[in-house]
Amino acid sequence: MRTALTDLVGIRHPVVQTGMGWVAGPRLVSATAEAGGLGILASATMTYPELEAAVKETRSRTTAPFGVNLRADAHDAPERIDLLIREQVKVASFALAPKPDMIAKLTDAGVVVIPSIGAARHAEKVAQWGAHAVIVQGGEGGGHTGGVATTLLLPSVLDAVDIPVVAAGGFFDGRGLAAALAYGAAGIAMGTRFLLTRESTVPDAVKQAYLQRDLNGTVVTTRVDGLPHRVLRSDLVEHLEKSGRISSLARAVANAARFRKQTGLSWRTMVREGLAMRHGKDLTWAQVVMAANTPMLLRAGLVEGRTDAGVLASGQVAGILDDLPTCDRLITAIVEEAETIIDRLRDVR
Repeated sequence: MRTALTDLVGIRHPVVQTGMGWVAGPRLVSATAEAGGLGILASATMTYPELEAAVKETRSRTTAPFGVNLRADAHDAPERIDLLIREQVKVASFALAPKPDMIAKLTDAGVVVIPSIGAARHAEKVAQWGAHAVIVQGGEGGGHTGGVATTLLLPSVLDAVDIPVVAAGGFFDGRGLAAALAYGAAGIAMGTRFLLTRESTVPDAVKQAYLQRDLNGTVVTTRVDGLPHRVLRSDLVEHLEKSGRISSLARAVANAARFRKQTGLSWRTMVREGLAMRHGKDLTWAQVVMAANTPMLLRAGLVEGRTDAGVLASGQVAGILDDLPTCDRLITAIVEEAETIIDRLRDVR
């Protein structure tokens, strides 16, 4: 299925697997790439040496194009950009808008830049700076998300920019891909749907926790790190919603200490990154610390399988999914279904 996205990146199908922290590693990314989609490594939860190793491992598993998701405000973002250029990674995606000089450096080296945005004005800004495409996620999506549904946000972005737009938030099958293409999008991006595949390294017990949810099984909370964050409902999330400032700060500091030990970051760097993630919000110190160590809460659930002590980012689609396909089967089924729907629509009078 050929679109502006497949032509831009050199993939066979307009399906993107997003860079989910602790989930999007070499095994999942390479499986997506081999199936004809665009797999994106999640580097925000990796140290620089871990990212370097992950890029090399992914390349050893596939010759197809893949990407790396970067945090533009990370303390070592320039070094990570140099790594992508040196290793000739095809795509650099960003959860936050990269600075113009970052886009220019990557573009000059032949790297395709695809930021994720949550508003038409943000898409206009990065397009003016030279981004090649954007991923627009509606409120149905997991992790940090906005309050506008994809069905409204997507057309507003398509009207605002002339570069390829990839739709995210609420997609899981061929009907969604056909609908996105009908809107004018160049493809779809999915997180939770790829988390729930056989190649995903998330523990089986955690996958079952996702599959057992209904459409009311997620909640958007600001108590994890101060920003709207869609996650699975859990006792921990309920506790965070009800906890006071003192208990929240104590829990945040304890998690921060674990994350510092895991990554080797200094307290100064962690606080600086937590402050950077405030994005102009009036956050408490507990939220600032939580912003810096949220990856530790995600790791507890997505890596250690501790559904009682971890935070599980999730899109609303978890409430409609009931299987664990391979990446190849997933992408093939989505594309075949979309093609069938598009063919059927040609007969509509």
